[in-house]
Amino acid sequence: MRIPIIKGTIKRRLLVNFRAEPTVVQRILPAPFRPKLHQGYSLVGICLIRLEQIRPAGLPGVLGLSSENAAHRIAVEWTDAAGIQREGVFIPRRDTGSFLNRIGGGRVFPGEHHAARFSVVDKNGHIDFSMESHDGSVAVNVVGDDADSLPASSCFGSLVEASAFFEGGSLGYSVTSDGERLDGLLLRTMDWRIRPLSTTAVHSSFFADRQRFPDGSVRFDHALVMRDILHEWHKAEDLYGVSRAA
Repeated sequence: MRIPIIKGTIKRRLLVNFRAEPTVVQRILPAPFRPKLHQGYSLVGICLIRLEQIRPAGLPGVLGLSSENAAHRIAVEWTDAAGIQREGVFIPRRDTGSFLNRIGGGRVFPGEHHAARFSVVDKNGHIDFSMESHDGSVAVNVVGDDADSLPASSCFGSLVEASAFFEGGSLGYSVTSDGERLDGLLLRTMDWRIRPLSTTAVHSSFFADRQRFPDGSVRFDHALVMRDILHEWHKAEDLYGVSRAA
């Protein structure tokens, strides 16, 4: 049995975004997804999120749990069975520092997670974040500071433009161990507030893997940060009959 609604606070959420060649991204997407484009680029990235007071709706916050989590994600579009175009994110990998998230993910609530070690400094607008999965498959490092504008090299012309693009990615589908089903999860934020993060270091072994992304096919674009956002997680309808991404 799955909990229908989980609520809590997004204490910190980093969206570390890369622009990639759509043809390369399409090769790692299962049906029915296709890349959601901006200025001709596919947007891929990592959601690095600290959750606090996480509990079933109806319970007080004091009973909630906290955790550090990471999700590698790709902005996607698809056409559903009714012929309606949808948008969201495809998540080929989830990692967490929480034992409960690991044992409950995919069982009690959507989203299967891998175990990982997290080290985070978040003080006075400065963030130094690192994560390494226990299986050695994924490592992430991000260092940056709150900023007022996106880097000039970004494919987005403004924060407003970037914010609108990523706000549309509230519906996520992640891979499951059975390989034939994608777990669906919908994020509802009570107040969408986001600002740029000026980075001095960014690394993801997932996007640095040249078997997956050949030289020149992916490049860091920008990073965004959200803090202290009330939110809810809702179970979304799963997708079936898909093949696992590479």
